[in-house]
Amino acid sequence: MTLRTLGLTLLGTAGLLTLSACKKEEPASAPPAAKKEPHAASPIQAPEGAAAAPVAPAGKGVVKGTVKFTGTPPEAADIPASNDPACEGMATKDASVLVKDGNLQNVLVRVKGKVPGAPPAPATPVVVDQSKCTYVPRVQGAIAGQQVAFKNSDGTLHNVRGIVGTKPAFNVAQPPSGAPVERPLPADADVLKLKCDVHPWMSAFVVSNENPYFATTGADGAFALEGLPAGTYTVEAWHETLGTKTAEVTVKDDAPAEAAFSFSAEDASAQK
Repeated sequence: MTLRTLGLTLLGTAGLLTLSACKKEEPASAPPAAKKEPHAASPIQAPEGAAAAPVAPAGKGVVKGTVKFTGTPPEAADIPASNDPACEGMATKDASVLVKDGNLQNVLVRVKGKVPGAPPAPATPVVVDQSKCTYVPRVQGAIAGQQVAFKNSDGTLHNVRGIVGTKPAFNVAQPPSGAPVERPLPADADVLKLKCDVHPWMSAFVVSNENPYFATTGADGAFALEGLPAGTYTVEAWHETLGTKTAEVTVKDDAPAEAAFSFSAEDASAQK
């Protein structure tokens, strides 16, 4: 190899090394920006043009009225005196038929069937307390699927035996002033009857309904079902010993609808 050729070769090699070094010194290009993901708490956006979810109607309708008792009410039976100190102050007469000035108490008035847009069963339970060896309240409604909570405010032992028709549903022992116990409203229950085997005069009723439009009459016999969407409904009045009465009621948004129910001693005889 001649000196000229060797010089050219060394010069070329040096050039390649210099070029390689220059490339290493060039700053690396920035990586592509990461795709921004939506925050976990961000609402999910519906696709453009998608139909909005239906909104439950805001009912403004009201059904109100009074439940009457005509004729002479049946005589209330005596409740045997109890030697349990926790029962002091309890009623001494049976409370299955309570009439004052012709008005009937403890009637569960309800709209029958499903009502479009009605809210689902609430997560909170209905509560039945045991106070002075008496179930409080005696009659109340619940939405199908709702829980029932049993409290014992007495310093004595109780048990809550649930009955649907003639079939036992559950039997819950409750020690004195014990913690509340919850049970689901039986799926097949239209009316859940409650009894205490320790104090056999104790009775109560939880009436299951498909919608939240129900109310229990007080001493004045009055009731009001509020928040109903306009429409025509079957309204039922239920009593533990007198049976049921029904009425067809048309509800409007701009004026309350009236419903009147009347029971008599003959209804009590028909139930026997």
